Amino acid sequence: MTIATAGQAFPAPADQRPPAVRITDLVKTYPVRGSLAGGATKATLTAVDGINLTVAQGKTLGLVGESGSGKSTVAKLLVAVERPTSGTISVLGQEIQDLSGSDLRRARRDIQLVFQDPYTSLDPRMTIAEIIGEPLAIHADLVPRKHRARRIAELLDMVGLGDGFADRLPHQLSGGQRQRVGIARALSLSPKVLVLDEPVSALDMSVQAQIINLLTDLQKELGLAYVFIAHDLGVVAQLADDIAVMYLGRIVEQGSYEQVFGNPSHPFSVALLSAIPEPDPAERENYGRRLLSGEPPNPLYLPSGCRFRTRCWRATDECAAIEPVLTGQSDSPDHLAACYHPGPSSTKGRR
Repeated sequence: MTIATAGQAFPAPADQRPPAVRITDLVKTYPVRGSLAGGATKATLTAVDGINLTVAQGKTLGLVGESGSGKSTVAKLLVAVERPTSGTISVLGQEIQDLSGSDLRRARRDIQLVFQDPYTSLDPRMTIAEIIGEPLAIHADLVPRKHRARRIAELLDMVGLGDGFADRLPHQLSGGQRQRVGIARALSLSPKVLVLDEPVSALDMSVQAQIINLLTDLQKELGLAYVFIAHDLGVVAQLADDIAVMYLGRIVEQGSYEQVFGNPSHPFSVALLSAIPEPDPAERENYGRRLLSGEPPNPLYLPSGCRFRTRCWRATDECAAIEPVLTGQSDSPDHLAACYHPGPSSTKGRR
């Protein structure tokens, strides 16, 4: 893989650089009316409820949780497709939540989104060259028109596709090839941060591994920071430096890969880890299996106290009284969990 670095500024020492992304007290609510409000005339759905996250430059944060936990809403907030109800979002030291017009357009160069579905996210009427070149046409000052074809060829090479793909249409590509095109499009503006919203969930297992390897190589070559959103901790484990586990709009556990996988504290994290398949039959007995019962609560009518208690095997009366807050765990003050009864588990992660 050849990646041009001409003109690239020498990076400042890591401890002097602002974080790639910093989220502070982020809240996003939606008004709900009519039948969706469960008989009420008006209700409020809180999709993201006061979360705090930091992603260092060149590192990967894995944001995991069930469908409906608020992960994709966080992705939309990060690229300003949605605007927060309250809280701040800082990208490379610049707050973006209130930007608009040309200021927002400039800020978006630094943070780009890779979508979940590699087919519906590409315009079927445009060639691959047109799809990758569209951001360059919007940000026309970045690459002169006469050099855009060369830049598109460079981007295709970066993601493992040759020049022969430039004139093809999306339906002529496989799922993995289409996702490579989506990654190339996101890289066209030379961003510092990629928000990857379930980027491999629609792909076959073998193709998932290829895309994960590609993302790993790109991060090493370009120094990218990733916010990798997924429901599968097994996929996240292959990339993440840090992990945040999300449940019904709240972060319930947060820490390094080693902390969350090696010593999961929140019961929901334990359940997610136990769902990772173990291919070696001889090793399966060393991993606990914890299946959750029931469905997540209606987000419009959350239970009192801990939001997870209605599905938790550790729940007590204390859990119903007051919602727990993120607290440092016994293994490290940087390993946080929102649980009154955290504890070790026989479920162990593996990369």
